[in-house]
Amino acid sequence: MTLLRSTPSQADLGLAILRIAAGLVFAAHGGQKLFVYGFDGVAGAFGQMGVPLPGLVGPAVALLEFFGGFALIFGVLTRLAALGLAADMLGALFLVHLGAGFFLPAGYEFVLVLGSAAIALVITGAGRYSVDSVIASRGTSVRTS
Repeated sequence: MTLLRSTPSQADLGLAILRIAAGLVFAAHGGQKLFVYGFDGVAGAFGQMGVPLPGLVGPAVALLEFFGGFALIFGVLTRLAALGLAADMLGALFLVHLGAGFFLPAGYEFVLVLGSAAIALVITGAGRYSVDSVIASRGTSVRTS
């Protein structure tokens, strides 16, 4: 290992850490929307924030964040889940947070980091330490046997 280069194992470990951390945050926020606020509460909040079709988008976002977060944690359908979560963060960025500036509590720094993590996972995939990798390696071994 050097400061300028990493091994494939290190890259896979880095992807696992990114995937799990982002997945935990998404799943926690989705869980809060589902189990604390409920569909009606989320739809009402989304409506107050000016999100279009809040009765449809609010519950969809809650489910996406909850189940998509778990998909990232385990590395299942990672690229698909990350694509949905990246779209979620783009919506949050442009519809809710951009006008409030960069910094929290209302700014866009949080959704920028989560969206960037999701986009990175769309590009790279889950890495070796994931269910996706296990499934892919089984498919390869079946075809070559």
